[in-house]
Amino acid sequence: MRLEARENTSALKLIAALFIAVGVAMAVCSVLIIWGGASPMEGWMLMVKGALGTRFAVSETLTRATPLIFTGLAAAVAFRAKLWNIGGEGQFYIGACMAVFLGTRGEILPPFMMIPYLFIGGAIAGGIFLLLPTLLKTQLNVDEVVTTLLLNFVVLLFVNWLVFGPWKDPMSMGWPQSEPVLDSAILPILMAKTRFHLGFVIAVLSAVFVWWLMAYTTWGFEIRAVGSSIKASTFAGMPVTRTIIRTALLSGGLAAMAGVSELCGVKGYLTTDLSPGFGYTGIVVAMLAALHPLGVVASALFVAIIYIGADSMSRAINISNYIADVTTAVSLLSVLVAVFLTKYRIKKG
Repeated sequence: MRLEARENTSALKLIAALFIAVGVAMAVCSVLIIWGGASPMEGWMLMVKGALGTRFAVSETLTRATPLIFTGLAAAVAFRAKLWNIGGEGQFYIGACMAVFLGTRGEILPPFMMIPYLFIGGAIAGGIFLLLPTLLKTQLNVDEVVTTLLLNFVVLLFVNWLVFGPWKDPMSMGWPQSEPVLDSAILPILMAKTRFHLGFVIAVLSAVFVWWLMAYTTWGFEIRAVGSSIKASTFAGMPVTRTIIRTALLSGGLAAMAGVSELCGVKGYLTTDLSPGFGYTGIVVAMLAALHPLGVVASALFVAIIYIGADSMSRAINISNYIADVTTAVSLLSVLVAVFLTKYRIKKG
C-alpha cells in the first residue's frame, strides 16, 4: 500500500468530505448515547433544540461562538504559515488585561471611540506578546509549540496575581476580580434581554477581512507560500522571516481580540475563569474549518451548538455533558482524515 497525491481537489469535494466527516462523528457518538441508555435521535434533537430552539438559546449559541471565531482565525492564520501557535489562551488573557487597563482609564472617550480603542489596543498587545516565541523560532530555531504552550500558564499566573493584588476590586466582597470597565467600554447588546453583543459582528467582519487578506493580497500569498515550503519561498526571494513575524502579529492580535470581546461583551471585569479554554478550542475550530477563514465562522457555530446544546440534552435525558467534548474531538479526527483523503489516494503496490 502506498499514498499517491491527487492532482486536483475541488472545493466542492472538500466541503462534501467535511460534511461526511461530521456525519461519521455523529454516528460514532450516537453509540455513546445508546450506551448511556437514551435514543440517539432524541439526544441530537434535544441538543439542537437546546442550542437553537428558542430566542434565548440562539443568543447563547452566538455568544459562545464569538470568541471561538476570533481564536479560530488566530490559529488558522498562524497554521497556514506553519507557525504553530498553541498560545491562543494566553493571548486571549493578554487582550482581556489590556481591555481592563484601557477600559478603566478613558472617561473622556465616547463608546464609538472607546470600543475600537480597546480592540486595537488589545490586538497590539496580543501580537507583541506572540513576538517573543516567534523571534525565538526564527532566530534560534526554538520550537514554538513548547514556548507558546508554556506561556499560557505564565499569563494565567500573571492574571491571578493581578486579580488578587493590584487590580483587585475593593467592592467585590473578597472575590478575586478586577474593577469593572467603564460603561462606554461595554459592547452594545444586539438582542434585548440576552448576552448577545456586538462582538459577534466584529468577529464575522474579522473573518471576512482575513479571507480577503489571504486570497487577494501579496501578504496572503506569501503566508501561503511560506506555509507550503520555506525553502522554495527563500529560493524565490520572499521575505520569509518578515512574513512569519507579520503573521504572528496578526494571529496574536486576533486571539487577543477574543479576550477584549468576552470581557467587554459578557463579563465586564477580569477573572481567572474568563475563558473556559477558548484558546485551545480555537485550534479545533480552525482544523474543523480546514484553516479557511470563512469556514471558521461555520465551525465555531458548530462547536458552540454542541456545547450549548449538550447542557440541555444532559438535563433532559441524563447524559453527561462531556458528550460535547467527545463529539468535538471525534469530529476533529474525522475531519483530519477526510482532508487527508481529499489530498491523497491509497494505492496498492
